[in-house]
Amino acid sequence: MPSLLWLRRDLRLNDLPSLVRAHEEGPVLPVFCLDPALLANAGAVRTIILLRSLSALNESCDGALVLRTGDPEQIIPELVAQVGASSVHISAESEPYGRARDERVREALDVPLVATGTPYAVGPGSVLTGQGQPYKVFTPFARAWREHGWPGPALRPAGLRWVTGVESESLPDEPACEVQLPAAGEPAALARWAQFLEEDLPRYADERDRPDLDTTSQLSMHLKFGTIHPRTLLADMAASPQAAGRGAQVFSNELAWREFHADVLWHRPDSLWSDLRAVMSGMVYDDPDSDPQAAAALQAWKQGRTGFPIVDAGMRQLRAEGWMHNRVRMVAASFLVKDLHVRWQYGAAHFMEYLRDGDPASNNHNWQWVAGTGTDAAPYFRIFNPTTQGKKFDPHGEYVRRYVPELRHLAGAACHEPGASTPNLTCDYPAPIVDHAQARRDALARHREAVQD
Repeated sequence: MPSLLWLRRDLRLNDLPSLVRAHEEGPVLPVFCLDPALLANAGAVRTIILLRSLSALNESCDGALVLRTGDPEQIIPELVAQVGASSVHISAESEPYGRARDERVREALDVPLVATGTPYAVGPGSVLTGQGQPYKVFTPFARAWREHGWPGPALRPAGLRWVTGVESESLPDEPACEVQLPAAGEPAALARWAQFLEEDLPRYADERDRPDLDTTSQLSMHLKFGTIHPRTLLADMAASPQAAGRGAQVFSNELAWREFHADVLWHRPDSLWSDLRAVMSGMVYDDPDSDPQAAAALQAWKQGRTGFPIVDAGMRQLRAEGWMHNRVRMVAASFLVKDLHVRWQYGAAHFMEYLRDGDPASNNHNWQWVAGTGTDAAPYFRIFNPTTQGKKFDPHGEYVRRYVPELRHLAGAACHEPGASTPNLTCDYPAPIVDHAQARRDALARHREAVQD
């Protein structure tokens, strides 16, 4: 009998356990629901990546992919009845909205909803302490995650048969967007991974924090949409001549961070937009909704007009490419929360509006890590000096000059301190909107008051 393969964050055919299970029952109808509830929050960038990934997937399915717009609770049962499917197969969801949605669909179905595999190497909620509790700190989680292990990649079924003749909607037009985006879809993901594995992985440990060199994998977008699975990456690295190198070790650690954040959200779905730890609930922030000065500061940060070149370069890269280098994300986040004293939720929402790899668990818990309300007990004291960070990780100023054209006339590291380099600077670049040293003292004072209270 035929079965449905309901795709969501798994837009690929390789290493897809739910496809293997569906194939065991007979011909497979691949389905994707364009859920208005999710599209409303996706932003133009991620909507475009989604549509292009679906187009690539449809080609891989020989045109058999069925698209429908609407509520999956209605669409999936209708398609089951239409083709006489014996079951619906999915990759298990771990985010709050997806878990609730899947339960509604399960209740609406007269056939089994079978969950096989997840978007992660180890399913969220699977790694627990010896006392059966979730891990609250990354390092012991990562150790237990590795000890838990994961299965090898699921092989694409041989002799795969698709259900054909089912009417499908056409892909909608892409929203207007001037962002420069890389190729999307499974073939693009596999090609990028092969290139990174051969060319950049050996130097990843030494150069991953250098935004000017940009030797990061650029796979976060593909992991977000499931056009490649982390299990594939881990297996390929283990089989690579580079397996014992520091690059592979550090890169697998970054994958573990992604899995850790998903695990935290699994156990604490309330932490998506609320502080994971209430220890700083009394912290005083400046409110952009009621304070015009805070609103102006937030706007300057969003536009990359703070007068701190490394921050401004990152914020402009975000708008231009839908992506920002991870080191710069931390610096920009620290600047908003600790220099401008604005709550992390404002920054997280802005990132989610523009990021092509906007993953709620990773984005929001990384913001909380910086803000001191998340999984690390100490990071509020870790206040990045944006000028020092720029000089250290963009030592020749190439990253800043790439995204801040007003400073291209300043050679080398001079672009990190344009006022000091050129006291009578006349180009259209703003003076620093805050004194970092004073902002740091203010942030620590607010923290002391919050903890004492």
